[in-house]
Amino acid sequence: MPEPNPGELLNIPELLPIIPVRDIVVFPFMMIPLFVTRDLSSHAVDEALAADRLVLMLAQKQQDEDTPGKEGMYLTGTVGMILRMRKMPDGRTKILVQGLVKARVTEFVQESPCFKARVTLIREVPVSEISTETEAILRSVRNNIAKLQEYGKNIPQEISSVIQTLTDPGRLADLVMSNLGAKVADSEDILEEPDPVRRLRKVNEFLVRELEIYSVQLRIQGQVKQEIDKSQREYYLREQMRAIQHELGLKNENEDLDELHERLKAAALPKEASDEAERQFRRLHGMHSDSAEATVTRTYLEWLADLPWSKSSEDVLDLKKAHKILDEDHYDLARVKERILEFLGVRQLKKDHKGPLLCFVGPPGVGKTSLGRSIARCMGRQFARISLGGVRDEAEIRGHRRTYVGAMPGRIVQSLKQAGTNNPVFMLDEVDKLGADYRGDPSAALLEVLDPEQNYSFTDHYLNVAFDLSKVMFIATANHSDPIPAPLKDRMEIIHLPGYTEEEKVAIAFRHLIPRQTSENGVGDPHIKFLRSAVQGMVRRYTREAGLRNLEREIASICRKTARAVVEGRKDRTTVRSNNLARFLGPPKYLAEEELTEHTVGLATGLAWTQYGGEILHVESTSMKGRPVLTLTGHLGEVMKESAHAALSYTRTHARSYGIDERSFSDREIHIHVPAGAIPKDGPSAGVAMVTSLVSLLTQTPARRDVAITGEITLRGRVLPVGGIKEKLLAATRAGIFSIVIPEQNEKDLVEIDKKLLSKMKIVLARDVNDVIAATLLGGLPKTGKGRKTRGARRKAKKH
Repeated sequence: MPEPNPGELLNIPELLPIIPVRDIVVFPFMMIPLFVTRDLSSHAVDEALAADRLVLMLAQKQQDEDTPGKEGMYLTGTVGMILRMRKMPDGRTKILVQGLVKARVTEFVQESPCFKARVTLIREVPVSEISTETEAILRSVRNNIAKLQEYGKNIPQEISSVIQTLTDPGRLADLVMSNLGAKVADSEDILEEPDPVRRLRKVNEFLVRELEIYSVQLRIQGQVKQEIDKSQREYYLREQMRAIQHELGLKNENEDLDELHERLKAAALPKEASDEAERQFRRLHGMHSDSAEATVTRTYLEWLADLPWSKSSEDVLDLKKAHKILDEDHYDLARVKERILEFLGVRQLKKDHKGPLLCFVGPPGVGKTSLGRSIARCMGRQFARISLGGVRDEAEIRGHRRTYVGAMPGRIVQSLKQAGTNNPVFMLDEVDKLGADYRGDPSAALLEVLDPEQNYSFTDHYLNVAFDLSKVMFIATANHSDPIPAPLKDRMEIIHLPGYTEEEKVAIAFRHLIPRQTSENGVGDPHIKFLRSAVQGMVRRYTREAGLRNLEREIASICRKTARAVVEGRKDRTTVRSNNLARFLGPPKYLAEEELTEHTVGLATGLAWTQYGGEILHVESTSMKGRPVLTLTGHLGEVMKESAHAALSYTRTHARSYGIDERSFSDREIHIHVPAGAIPKDGPSAGVAMVTSLVSLLTQTPARRDVAITGEITLRGRVLPVGGIKEKLLAATRAGIFSIVIPEQNEKDLVEIDKKLLSKMKIVLARDVNDVIAATLLGGLPKTGKGRKTRGARRKAKKH
């Protein structure tokens, strides 16, 4: 049987004074000390002490309310007896109250000077016997209380002992709830439940929730403790490291940051960049030094500090000295040198003159890149170079955003950092080999870089602040100007660098190539001597190029073989002559063709222009019985095929003029072949060579092999101008051909040819096909036809 409630043994009056209680709910059998500070509570205590010492304790709904009204209190509370009262020195009253029985307010009869209400006692529903379910709930509550104690919940040991032995469900529920420190609303919900078993079930549910909260709390505390332990360990190690660095005289982290800040100040950044640097530095100062973001931010600030924002080199504007340096470094190239000296002259008169954008276009090996170095040297500037060959990513020019892992500035900014000044001579090598794909168009990104009206505020994606490129002198190089995008080419001043003549190659070899290679291979005058005839032999029989790279390779090969002989004990000096080149370089790669002494029917010598310089182009024609078709072979492009058809149409139209039997076109197949079929060929400049080859074939008149021809034809026989005249003339002279037929309208291009070389040539200026055939076919223009004489062309030939 349950223990009788002490309230049931007392005669509790129906009308009781009320004490509003904050932050706690009083349960029966609970003994609690209360501090009485409010007037409402003081008057209630006085009335209780004057009568039977009984009061009703009601919990407040709002805990911060100092003078609650009757709506501010719960209506269910506990009747308690004041066991002891004591006045405190600070004027407060302390009472000890024991809960007796639950009661509910039925009516408030007084609100001043204290609350008094008519109450109804709440009788506990008796539990006749403990069922299996009730026993399970009892055990669950005891186990949960034990777990809470394991988790660190502070429950007095004597209370815990009573809980483990108590079997009354109602008493156990009240005892557990009164010692858990639960919220007022939760405790009030338990207090208002009259059924003991249901009340104990609610308490058990509350304990389960508390256990879950404690479990999560402990897990969080464990994680926090682990982080704190890690931070404390790192702090301890950093302090040790700082002490070690101090003993060794090394800089610690704060000193590094201070040094970085001083570098940023010394860099004299523009306002926009300075504001961004200060903002990022403040962020860095508040970050953990080992975090990934701190590393990214620090790298960014170091880039800002290392860039030459305001550091410029002083230009050397001595024209005589510049002319001397250019002559020392490069042979000939008079037009290029003249343009550079013009720029220096303008710069001397106008200090703020914006740098031009020169573009050197020419075949490989003619000195385009080395010319950029010479320009930097004669101006006293730093030299920076990037190769654009194969670049397809726009980020190579503009850089990557800092949000990407491993982001870096573009090549422009990287090269400026290496140069150390903001006004270097900047070479963009192989600009004609830029590509474009899904990653962007680098040539479009270069438009801003190379435009003097825009590049004063060039923004790299990594830096995200403007950098002034207007002081940079940009120089581009290309093998051919056609692949350069039109908007980019529009910003450039194109300067063509043609190939070298044989005399120029020999002079450059003795002036630059031989001294450089003998020095690099450790041999000198005591070990090796090159005769002029040997260098001429290398040019003629071992190299056939517009530039000098292969010639330098052959010279280097001879120097290496000489160095080996010296190491093996050879004492006498090696003399390289024309007749012993085969001993060093093997059999000649290019032999003088026997056909040069033979004039062949249907074989004309044309001239072509490639990005690697001028080339000799042989055009062969033959005919055979068969269908009247034209067969073209030799890997010809569309334009070249059109030239062949135009040549055939012109020949058929003027067959009678050349004494050609018109029936030869109706029952014969004509085949035009251009040898070296593995090499693609295209362009209109072989048109006159094809006409010459066809007329020679159909008239059975041999074509002169010591005459080279170039030009585009029309269906009416006019010879139109073509490009690359200088390169083609040089190619002809390399092949030993000095009689050359060119279009009359290309006469203006002859001013670029060296006068000494031009004096050795016989240049025929052709206005139409008859002029070409007259100069090319053996015996001149066929006299059986009605073609006109070509005295005008011959007079011009004598003139040159």
